Amino acid sequence: MKLQANYALEHTLPYDHYVNPQIFEMEKKKIFQNSWILAGHTSQVEKPGDFFTFDLADQPLIISRDKNNEFSAFYNICPHRGTKVEKSECGNKKVFTCTYHGWTFHMNGKLNRAPNFGTNELGDHSCMTQVKLEVYQSLIFINLNPEAKPMTETYGEFMANLGKYTFLDSLKKIRVTQRVIDANWKAVIDNYLECDHCMIAHPEFSKTFDMKNYHIDLHDHFSCQYSELTNKTDKDQEEHANFYWVWPNLMVSIYPGKEGNMTTSQILPLAPDKSLAIYSYYFKSDEINEEQEELIRFVDQVREEDFDLVELLQKGFHTNAFKHGVYSPTEYAIKFFHDLYENAISGE
Repeated sequence: MKLQANYALEHTLPYDHYVNPQIFEMEKKKIFQNSWILAGHTSQVEKPGDFFTFDLADQPLIISRDKNNEFSAFYNICPHRGTKVEKSECGNKKVFTCTYHGWTFHMNGKLNRAPNFGTNELGDHSCMTQVKLEVYQSLIFINLNPEAKPMTETYGEFMANLGKYTFLDSLKKIRVTQRVIDANWKAVIDNYLECDHCMIAHPEFSKTFDMKNYHIDLHDHFSCQYSELTNKTDKDQEEHANFYWVWPNLMVSIYPGKEGNMTTSQILPLAPDKSLAIYSYYFKSDEINEEQEELIRFVDQVREEDFDLVELLQKGFHTNAFKHGVYSPTEYAIKFFHDLYENAISGE
């Protein structure tokens, strides 16, 4: 795409926003502790007593299913003296036990016994602090803001998009991989939201999809990328795959068809120059077939190629060469993300 004569260059976010510790702390509070974030999947808590732990922006959390089959989310912190309670990543228990003074809690976070008090009537300290939780299409979302509006008010259009995939509720989380990336979380999102680099950095991806007709559509708080396969056969799915980005840090790839499946990518902030990428694969069966293994290999290869790019990019943010970058005409989805970011940071 050639620049038009009247095209005006627009600046990206300042590079300082990708390295500044003060800005990073502000992002944790204003964005990650104030947004709906994917925490997990209902297949991780199938039975009463099942739980898993999840850390978000330095806040340790527990997601559980209680004896009434109700889901709960709460801080993994004992109300007595602030000790972290559960040390396992997942499991099944009748009660949670704080190993400091022996307080125990039901699976919904409510106090079971406080042995050094002799009573459970301790006001706000009679329960581990609850966190807002919503489940949609078996995906578990949490929000640390106790005044958060329901998901439908912000993500209604995205939820409607997922609603057309009738197979999502039948999927289970089958495999998870994690990787610490030496780059700011926004750099990873920026990379995902444009495909100008695909022909250079992702040769197999570029051969698989029709890059001349690659689309990135913008919606309310999310975007969607898609293209037809270059060598589509009768055995391929009738509907193309959709690659969603959802504000602020979630990517959802949905592959329709007879063996419909999904992958999710969460980019969690660890430090100004470090992020945790959690990649999850969802299939209908615990038994992954050869075709599904090939899909996982293909997706992982693209991600590894992107890791190299964003870690190289992060090194440039620390230099004095430029204060910010510029958007190309085809990088409008990055600008869309940056506009949402600036609105969140400014509190609008």
